[in-house]
Amino acid sequence: MKLFNHLQYRFKQGSIVEKFIYINVAVFVLIFVFNTFGYLFQINNNLLVHWFTLPATFDGFISKPWTILTYGFVHVSFMHILSNLIALYFIGNLFISYFTEKQFITFYLLGTLFGGLVFLVSYNYFPVFSTDVSNSLLLGASAGVSAIFIGLAAYMPHYQIKFPLIGFVKLWYLAAIWVALDIIQIPAGNAGGHLAHLGGALFGFLYIGQASNTKIALWEQFENLFKRKKKPLKTVYKTKKATAKKTNTSEHQQKINHILDKISKSGYDTLSKEEKDFLFKQGAK
Repeated sequence: MKLFNHLQYRFKQGSIVEKFIYINVAVFVLIFVFNTFGYLFQINNNLLVHWFTLPATFDGFISKPWTILTYGFVHVSFMHILSNLIALYFIGNLFISYFTEKQFITFYLLGTLFGGLVFLVSYNYFPVFSTDVSNSLLLGASAGVSAIFIGLAAYMPHYQIKFPLIGFVKLWYLAAIWVALDIIQIPAGNAGGHLAHLGGALFGFLYIGQASNTKIALWEQFENLFKRKKKPLKTVYKTKKATAKKTNTSEHQQKINHILDKISKSGYDTLSKEEKDFLFKQGAK
């Protein structure tokens, strides 16, 4: 009882990221409890897996429409849930440093929904899945995690993460690798899962573009790869101009620090439209 009360307290006090991790772990444990009872009573199907994973057929989905969201909380493999929740912990905590907890829920759930739709359409449209559509299921949090990660990378592509032995890597490089790995692994196996990941990633990318009401910063990075770079002109500045430039840079950084302090204290939603536009432009540079 003390353990249950302790877990209940930690759940209530935890961040939205921690709460989603607890929910995923709780469902995972329940699935194995149902497996035990299924073994004892000779029941072949795990009821939780049967009722909460997304079937690939449209008929199966229509009979269980809630599965378009619930599949995002179901895992049956320890390595599957471990990898998903590690990614969710680090990416999710970085996300809520710049966005609100409500926006985290939006990205996770709608990314899951969008990934499920891409899975359904793909399995009923592409000929390669015609023999597998009747017995294929979708489960796991990866589509929701992909939406959060790609949305964050589209918003602040120049944010850098330090890796041992590698050094600092820009977020948009990691996002490009994340998407590329899913694309090239579709023929290798778990095609439905990779397609769902791409659906979640696409939602995160498009949603950030719509919410910011401006050109997506991540897309600009891909455009820059194909732009012809002009040879920079050598410019000589006088002392007064150099001093003025230094002063402007200092004021510019102070404005950024002020906005970031405001986010940490009151949340992203408290920013004015001018402040949001200013912060977004910094991510696009």
